[in-house]
Amino acid sequence: MKLYDTLSKRKEEFIPLEPGKVKMYVCGPTVYNYIHIGNARPMIVFDTVRRYFEYKGYEVNYVSNFTDVDDKIIKKAMEEGVATSEISQRYITECKKDMKAMNVKAATKSPLATEEICGMVDMIQTLIDKGFAYEKNGTVYYRTRKFKDYGKLSHKNLDDLQSGGRSLLVSGQEEKEDSLDFVLWKPKKEGEPAWKSPWSEGRPGWHIECSEMSKKYLGEQIDIHAGGEDLVFPHHENEIAQSESANGKEFAKYWMHNAFLNIDNRKMSKSLGNFFTVREIGEKYDLQVLRFFMLSAHYRSPLNFSAELMDAAGTGLERIITAADNLKFLKNNAKLQNMTDVEKEDFERTQEYVDGFEKAMDDDFNTADAISSIFELVKYTNTTADTESSAEYLQSLLDLLIKLTDVLGIIVDKDDEILAEDIEALIVQRQEARKSKNYARADEIREELLSKGIILEDTREGVKWKKA
Repeated sequence: MKLYDTLSKRKEEFIPLEPGKVKMYVCGPTVYNYIHIGNARPMIVFDTVRRYFEYKGYEVNYVSNFTDVDDKIIKKAMEEGVATSEISQRYITECKKDMKAMNVKAATKSPLATEEICGMVDMIQTLIDKGFAYEKNGTVYYRTRKFKDYGKLSHKNLDDLQSGGRSLLVSGQEEKEDSLDFVLWKPKKEGEPAWKSPWSEGRPGWHIECSEMSKKYLGEQIDIHAGGEDLVFPHHENEIAQSESANGKEFAKYWMHNAFLNIDNRKMSKSLGNFFTVREIGEKYDLQVLRFFMLSAHYRSPLNFSAELMDAAGTGLERIITAADNLKFLKNNAKLQNMTDVEKEDFERTQEYVDGFEKAMDDDFNTADAISSIFELVKYTNTTADTESSAEYLQSLLDLLIKLTDVLGIIVDKDDEILAEDIEALIVQRQEARKSKNYARADEIREELLSKGIILEDTREGVKWKKA
């Protein structure tokens, strides 16, 4: 299995630190609002990477954090007149709902930055003791030039950064020994949440958070560190400097980064009016379609989001689901139970599609080519499965289709039984649609629930539901 390492700028053979195990850290979202579809790409991509490692028999320790203290969270809390914890907890809950709807598996551990402050303080103290950091008026800075390998991930030169102007620098330049030094700890401002430390009452810098959480839950060395390409510099570069200075060893063996997502060939931004949350997309499409769309291109390629491409993804996904439904229908009506000799030979031929799928995934997780192999399998099942096929043959084809699509997090064998929590989530979506006067979507949700045997009743006390 080969993966592209941002550090070496080439594909590398994956060799785990410990045989049969993968230690993987993925930078999670800052929780001050609903996650947007740009956030969704690394979630889906690296969830798929994890799933493939598990498919190959690895035990994966997958850690992905929530940044729950940040300037944006503080600003939102002040606007609403509530505690920052209320904002972060609200949007952690909403983020988890969206992740579930995209079939993103829960991380082995999802640490919160605010619950790991003590460890961050200890790591900062270690950096001070080793001469890699210093304190000025309650702020602690990292001595960037002290770390001789600074810039090795982003392939940036310190002198070039120095001449790059103030845009690359952090505030408080007049206190720093060097303008390139970055903040590890900062004193609190009026109305901000704060924690005690030997230097001041305040809070950690963003970069130290991931260094500490990765160390605590995965150890001083990890196999893979991943995230969006916007994190390469300065976030991941600073993580390397902190972690390797504090721990005295290589931080991560491999660095993986997904490319940006554009909207109608333009960068996503609120000012352009092309900013979409996952929740908004979920009102127009099943989020399985979003996941399928995200995996239809290689994770290192820029991906363009448009209604036309989403519709095409929906059509492609429907082809696979229809094939699965057809196999189930044929199996339930099959006259023969056991495979014939001819069917055994036919099933053996499916190995070429499995081989094609694995070859694609082994080559830096090329999900686009892996999907092509699944389509080839679908074509094969459609031509070899019919009313004369045995139940065993049909079930074997279905099991194989489910096994491969599950690696991609695509659900093709949908249970018609709907869970209570899913009903409640759809009711919330319907209420939001009605508030925004999107009555067509509200009616769609009512009809969707009705088709599953769920009747909605609008009462003075709110929306109630019952089974038909």
